[in-house]
Amino acid sequence: MGSACIKVTKYFLFLFNLLFFILGAVILGFGVWILADKSSFISVLQTSSSSLKVGACVFIGVGAVTMFMGFLGCIGAIKEVRCLLGLYFAFLLLILIVQVAAGALFYFNMGKLKQEMGSIVTSLIQNYKDSHEDRLQEAWDYVQAQVKCCGWVSFYNWTENAELMNRTNITYPCSCEARREEEDSFVVRKGFCEAFDSNRTESGNSPEYWPVYHEGCMKKVQAWLQENVGIILGICVGVAVIELLGMLLSICLCRHVHSEDYSKVPKY
Repeated sequence: MGSACIKVTKYFLFLFNLLFFILGAVILGFGVWILADKSSFISVLQTSSSSLKVGACVFIGVGAVTMFMGFLGCIGAIKEVRCLLGLYFAFLLLILIVQVAAGALFYFNMGKLKQEMGSIVTSLIQNYKDSHEDRLQEAWDYVQAQVKCCGWVSFYNWTENAELMNRTNITYPCSCEARREEEDSFVVRKGFCEAFDSNRTESGNSPEYWPVYHEGCMKKVQAWLQENVGIILGICVGVAVIELLGMLLSICLCRHVHSEDYSKVPKY
């Protein structure tokens, strides 16, 4: 009976570590996505916000170590090597502490991240240049076109752009243009566009005549961020539960492995 329990514990620990390895890959992939994303507002944030870069590096580091520990746990479980199981338990405890600390830091800095987001986008809108190739401008154009919004608080944020407001004709941000549902939303227009209104007699660029979305992007972007933070925290909680179960199983298996046999350690 005891031998059967050890075998069951060993293979359960192997399965948990396999799942642990996969979840570590997910965490690592999320960190890489934050640093590599060039087509959404994450690109705007990670270029100007040091806290987001640090958070992404923490996710990459934790994900990589988690994958390594999952591999180490699999070897220790199958080969029944006490030193590997003990090392696995110690590193697993360390990862759990770092994960909880990083998650709490990220959660309690959400307000600061939202403030940074607002100041970054406002500055970007004020300094936006027509016919200028810039990665941040392209990222914000993509956000406005896909989310169907204009400006940060409202489309009036664009009136703070001197180049746009100095135009004598009705000129507006192309990515803000209000489109019908049947129009192709995958084509993102960039720069400034001119609108011609034959019924209009006065000159000047008045925002009341812009054919754009009137709603700002702030609420939609913050809702997206809040939703995805919930998903991230949910994944982290799932990983933490698996880590606790892995720690429990590794201790149980380690207690039942009485003699150390280093010939079981795989040689490469």
